[in-house]
Amino acid sequence: MLQALRGPVGSSFPRLLKIAVRTMTGVPTVSLAELRSLLALGRARLIDVRSREEAAAGTIPGALNIPVSELETALKMDPATFQSLYSEEKPKLEDENLVFFCQMGKRGFQATQLARDLGYTGARNYAGAYKEWLETIR
Repeated sequence: MLQALRGPVGSSFPRLLKIAVRTMTGVPTVSLAELRSLLALGRARLIDVRSREEAAAGTIPGALNIPVSELETALKMDPATFQSLYSEEKPKLEDENLVFFCQMGKRGFQATQLARDLGYTGARNYAGAYKEWLETIR
């Protein structure tokens, strides 16, 4: 029976892994080195999509915190409402380096997909996420 369980599970795992990798690579990403360069040049707009509690414990300097659960509503707001709620200018659809990130990568990926679906053509995911950022500053 153990062998019977191994067969189907073992044989489907590589296929599932390929699907997951293809899905995660379905949005444009930015590497740590590229992100550092963009930030140094002032050419990236960072959005931390983690919860307020997570972001309050630490974030990438200059990031705006919009929890992923609020993101769609925020990106659909008129600019004045966005400004009043987040104390920053609303991103424009044509912004080139609108970089989303979370703790591990999944919510950042979802946020990037959502933003691109809403017409933010320059939306990108920092796949290394805050975890990678934090590990490099220690």
